[in-house]
Amino acid sequence: MPRTATRRVLSDERRPAFFDSAVDGAPRWATGALTALQAVTLSLAALALPAVAAFVATSADPSNADVGWTRAVVVAAGLWLLGHGVPLDVGGATVTVVPLGVTALALWTAWSSSRRSGVPSRSGTAGAVGTYALLTVLVGLVAGAGGAQLLRALAGGLVVGAVGLGAGLLRRPGAPTPDALLAPVRARVGPDVLAGARAGALAAAALVAAGAVLTTVWVVAGRATVGDVVDGLGLDAVGGAVLAVAELAVLPNLVLWCVAWLAGPGFAVGAGTVFSPAEVVAGPLPAIPLLGALPSPHVAGGLLLVAPALLPAVGALAGLALRRVPAPGRARGVWLRLMALGATSGLLVGALVGAASGSAGPGRMAEVGATAWLVGLLAGAGCTLGALVVAVPTDPFVRAAVRARLRPGAAGPGAAPTGPAAAGPAPVSPAGPTAAGSV
Repeated sequence: MPRTATRRVLSDERRPAFFDSAVDGAPRWATGALTALQAVTLSLAALALPAVAAFVATSADPSNADVGWTRAVVVAAGLWLLGHGVPLDVGGATVTVVPLGVTALALWTAWSSSRRSGVPSRSGTAGAVGTYALLTVLVGLVAGAGGAQLLRALAGGLVVGAVGLGAGLLRRPGAPTPDALLAPVRARVGPDVLAGARAGALAAAALVAAGAVLTTVWVVAGRATVGDVVDGLGLDAVGGAVLAVAELAVLPNLVLWCVAWLAGPGFAVGAGTVFSPAEVVAGPLPAIPLLGALPSPHVAGGLLLVAPALLPAVGALAGLALRRVPAPGRARGVWLRLMALGATSGLLVGALVGAASGSAGPGRMAEVGATAWLVGLLAGAGCTLGALVVAVPTDPFVRAAVRARLRPGAAGPGAAPTGPAAAGPAPVSPAGPTAAGSV
């Protein structure tokens, strides 16, 4: 083999996978666009198939004689857009509650598509995220959205596409590590703020996990009521499957409502209703089996009033995780970490609860969910308190700073000596002791 050919083969073998395209000969941005198209198609199909199946099952009803199958696809598209934060108009009422199960489906399809065939480069990422956002706007046009709804579709597509596709691209061979991506952020905000933000994200995830456990307890405890609602609906196999998909779409919302319950303020399912550890004021509810798991009026007060104590407990766990990160070397770094922990956990919990709340229909159902800012504020404050109890007493630099405040003459780790010791040894005359004595 000629020497030039040998060099060419070796250079191709050494070229990292970062520069390889999933589609031979295609530009990286085009490969990213195809990845986004695949993700949108999969998530839309997962919603359109049950809708079309429901249409076929009810097509023999004379009242549906003038309804075409495309109407089922438009309904599925509207639900898909609602999962991206685009309000849905239903019978003159505006639905703003985001079915987070649909959002999770879109994130998963985006993640799996980019992990399988994405290109972890700037052009590939831009092509994927940009195409996902444009396809979201296109779906909005098909569904009859306009004006502000299209802007919401663009923003929702950018957020969901960036999170889902970006997370999948980080799993591709040759992709940069998370530490390399966060290096510019660390350089700007400092390692202490970044460490606190990571601990705050861990605390928010722990609170969501606690909400999932509480949701499971409620569903198991209220399984008899849930069964009665299912029997009262009299659904066939297709109707049951469609109802199951619809309940999976709103199940994460119930989990976040449970987080609001654990925080103390609770949530509402209809105007005038309250579900909190202190009181339960129930009212007429839609015939949705999942709502049969909500606590009854007698499940309030007593030991349940200590439920908000879970927030400092979660914060303490986050504080322990924060202690595993190398010490900042100064008391100010500890306070920066704690503030970043509280702000991150509060913002994440508040944003999730806000997405899970809003209007779910006309009349009383215009008020569903919890007050996002209040739940986020309590979550951030509780987590900060728990981390404060764990991190501050065990940090030597904080103890030294507090000791210095209480006793100005006390020295601690890293503190400069004070008093005569700080001045050092007394100077010696060049003439020595003999000269001094002769004087």
